Amino acid sequence: MTSSNPGAALTIEQQICYAMHTTVRAFDAVYRDLLADRHQGDVLRIGEPVLGEVMRLDSGTLSPLLKRMEGAGLVDRSRDPADERRVVVALTAAGRDRLAAVADVPRTIAARSGLGLAQLAELRSALERLTATLETGGA
Repeated sequence: MTSSNPGAALTIEQQICYAMHTTVRAFDAVYRDLLADRHQGDVLRIGEPVLGEVMRLDSGTLSPLLKRMEGAGLVDRSRDPADERRVVVALTAAGRDRLAAVADVPRTIAARSGLGLAQLAELRSALERLTATLETGGA
């Protein structure tokens, strides 16, 4: 960007969103390539926090995804005995096997990206902080 061309800062190539978008597309392509022969659906780690919040998906998106995963034998869904309004999702043995089959993906991603695992962890942390800041309106 030069001072003689004030519009240069407005070009798409100068925008952070463009750089992030192209990086996400490149990561998606690498993940697609790595996972193509290992699974046919999405891989989710099910944990204690509310899954929709962790994945940043609304129930209209998450429910069909979980239904497909259940149909593929990767997860079991059941009602929470303590609160019938809640659905409990647990990995099946096949789901655990599927995760084990892709355990090397983070190291392969690190190698393909040219970054070490520590650098990728730092980048992920920075992106998580950026996301949180953007979602709270910069507060």
